[in-house]
Amino acid sequence: MNAAYTTELVTDEQDFAALAPAWGRLYRRCASATPFQSHAWLHSWWLSYGTRGRLRVLVVRDGEELLAAAPLMAVRRPLPALVPLGGAISDYGDVLVDDEHGERAVDALTGALAGAARTALIDFREVRPGSAVERVYDRWSGPRHRVGDSVCLELPAVPMDELVARLPSAKAQQRVRAKLRRLTALGVRREVVRPDGVDPALRRLLELHRLQWQGRKVTGEHLRSRFCEHLVRSVGPMVRSGDAVVTEFRLDEDVVAVDLTLLSRRLAGGYLYGAHPSLRERKADVAVMLLDACAEHTRGEPRGTLSLLRGNEPYKHHWKPEPVVNQRLLLACRRTAPLLSAALWDASARRRGKELVRRWEERAGGGDS
Repeated sequence: MNAAYTTELVTDEQDFAALAPAWGRLYRRCASATPFQSHAWLHSWWLSYGTRGRLRVLVVRDGEELLAAAPLMAVRRPLPALVPLGGAISDYGDVLVDDEHGERAVDALTGALAGAARTALIDFREVRPGSAVERVYDRWSGPRHRVGDSVCLELPAVPMDELVARLPSAKAQQRVRAKLRRLTALGVRREVVRPDGVDPALRRLLELHRLQWQGRKVTGEHLRSRFCEHLVRSVGPMVRSGDAVVTEFRLDEDVVAVDLTLLSRRLAGGYLYGAHPSLRERKADVAVMLLDACAEHTRGEPRGTLSLLRGNEPYKHHWKPEPVVNQRLLLACRRTAPLLSAALWDASARRRGKELVRRWEERAGGGDS
């Protein structure tokens, strides 16, 4: 390792906040980074969800510049572990590595993580294929294991007319074009929200999200005040830096939908939206409307992927996306190898439990018919 490289464990919240400028420069130099590794997202998440005394951010420096970073926190349950900041509301977990100093920076970060693994399992969830932390995994000399995590559905980042052309039949293509014409006939207009209007637009998004799911099963976290605070606090800076875009959809003068799309060098992903129930009452296809807007955000940019992010919902499959399985990377040393074995047993037990529930639901559904 270059003698000029130093590693540091950041455990103080204010010190983490002060890393923002250097973190932003490192983020721009890491091509595989997603918006969930931006400082604005991670620091805001920590303020809403972090537990005092548990912050564990490993950084590799060359003087004042960051060459690598692993944004982690310590957890005690179900096992003592270091897990990525961002938690369940983030679709991808990863580290950052400066592409220009890749091999040496990865070596330095791997060494720092090996030191941390002497007291806790290192558990990276939701690792997208091609992520920087896979390079750490490849160099890891201690016990390690890889298991599948969530499925993300991905489309090519191309204009809407090319997405329509990918549909498997002329009839399917005609249906989508008719839905686009219907949106135009209704007079639905979309407008990208300026940075100074992002905060109220996000609050409208969450209110519309609550309305659209009223009386149906919804992700409860999206309705909590801490999630609202995180979203409002993080997305404004991300819009200003080009890592997010908020779009409002209007009928006459009323805002009837708001969409949040996250952006990085290689990926655009529709993260969350809210739509008034009146849109469906008017036979407006909200999924088509949102995908059209998301595809527009990729125009003129060399992003390779338009991600539908986590979730295997049937409506997403209409577009013939490619299923991409995120990975869970478990890293340990000999001393903490029993923790890795316990984590694998727990993951296997959870998979078996889900499979039993799925089979039971299938039988129950069959019995009703």
